[in-house]
Amino acid sequence: MTAVEFIEPLSREDGVSRATKLFVDMYATAPEGVWAAPGRVNLIGEHTDYNAGLCLPIALPHRTFIALKPREDTKVRVVSDVAPDKVAEADLDGLKARGVDGWSAYPTGVAWALREAGFSQVKGFDAAFVSCVPLGSGLSSSAAMTCSTALALDDVYGLGYGSSDAGRVTLINAAIKSENDMAGASTGGLDQNASMRCTEGHALLLDCRPELTPLENVSQQAFDLDKYGLELLVVDTQAPHQLNDGQYAQRRATCEEAARILGVANLRVAADGISKADDQFQALKETLDALPDVTMKKRVRHVVTEIERVRSFVRAFAQGDIEAAGRLFNASHDSLAADYEVTVPELDVAVDVARKNGAYGARMTGGGFGGSIIALVDKGRSQGVAQKIADEFEARGFHAPRALPAVAAPSASREA
Repeated sequence: MTAVEFIEPLSREDGVSRATKLFVDMYATAPEGVWAAPGRVNLIGEHTDYNAGLCLPIALPHRTFIALKPREDTKVRVVSDVAPDKVAEADLDGLKARGVDGWSAYPTGVAWALREAGFSQVKGFDAAFVSCVPLGSGLSSSAAMTCSTALALDDVYGLGYGSSDAGRVTLINAAIKSENDMAGASTGGLDQNASMRCTEGHALLLDCRPELTPLENVSQQAFDLDKYGLELLVVDTQAPHQLNDGQYAQRRATCEEAARILGVANLRVAADGISKADDQFQALKETLDALPDVTMKKRVRHVVTEIERVRSFVRAFAQGDIEAAGRLFNASHDSLAADYEVTVPELDVAVDVARKNGAYGARMTGGGFGGSIIALVDKGRSQGVAQKIADEFEARGFHAPRALPAVAAPSASREA
């Protein structure tokens, strides 16, 4: 039996020190500052963001640190602790969408997106990244990278958007554009909003309806695990996790086509109509009956029921009804497995083991096709549940999972 690995977050001091050292080692000069942005875990509300729905992420204490210095020219040079001897280079001058390959597309794309948005004062930069957000875990290491970059560029180029919640939406949009248009990874905005707008001790209830203003589309919901004697366990299954292999885009396109057939702007409109109906089961049936094929019916059923599960979870947790909150976790995962079909064996096994070993509820989190699960457990139980999952993975010949302690942490900030 191999002991499960727990990934602890980097302290502020350690993150700043390591990012600064990597920067100095590579560029032989000091950075102008160090910034950081967190990964996130979504409590509930999966694949709802791009359907104008509701989701409920928290920021993790696990963050990506960026040491950065602006340049006078348009060259970008970036290095990461994943490969500390390899500098990736690009030039913003004349850069087009998808013009940068590899991981450096994410930070380079942020500067490109800001320039595309009219911020011509943004030029090149040198940067060094150090992160404890596990790659490929479904915990949004990419948003941690793009959001930390956006905050750093906002600061060094004096854009003035990073100091307010409403202003940060401009930076969020640049981070989203970087992922979608430069890196080619579809994202609906949940990750970037969580990384930039979460507050300590709270989950971010994010309402993704496009007609809402930045001040209208979020509310902070108390998420105090200690109050109820709970822990939130995150288990990174280490199953391969890819969002840019077409599966995500395929489901998004199916949802958009379903909305067109239903004659609504997005599936949130359909979900709200069902929620307000006197007979919700009949309203859901009538909605699904209007769709032409089984796959589309399943996708829509997941989205509209998941939006309602977010509302129900917020109420249940606020009332201290942890049993109900756990049941909603379970229902969410089962819907993602059967109707949205985004789970893989590792995710299903991890969820099953957690449920059998005392979790109130467990579900996959993130885009799926690999990544992580979360489980709501009594305080002191995380280590034991994670070990049970690791043992089952070993017996099945899966990659060894890793576990993370999750608490509701603050959003992106300047660290030094």
